Amino acid sequence: MFELHERLAADTHSLGQSALCEVRLMNDRTWPWIILVPAVSGVREIYQLTADQQMQLLKESSALSKGMMELFEGDKMNVAALGNMVPQLHLHHIVRFQDDPAWPGPVWGTQAPVPYSDEELERVIEKLQPVLESLALPSI
Repeated sequence: MFELHERLAADTHSLGQSALCEVRLMNDRTWPWIILVPAVSGVREIYQLTADQQMQLLKESSALSKGMMELFEGDKMNVAALGNMVPQLHLHHIVRFQDDPAWPGPVWGTQAPVPYSDEELERVIEKLQPVLESLALPSI
């Protein structure tokens, strides 16, 4: 049975579930940052998914990346599956801007996360609705 890792649950807000993944918003308003977590128990690496699951993950990641870049008009989309801190397979999707606090380096370790206020969270989720619909997620 699939269970979301406790650190991912603590650091993110749920945006719903796609065909394969839990879709989570990182609680850091510095960057538009969404995480896809394949809802498959015991998976740490992409190669551990079935071929069909790998293709579904690629489709969802590509749709999410395209939608986020169009919505936020970023300079670069960073997609990463590091798993050094959280072993459960998850893919980070981070819209980057040339004037962001970490550019051109990675976002990790640059600064402490800046959590969303309740109002900011509501606004960003509303703004993300077209992107979530591209993943066939119901509106929140």
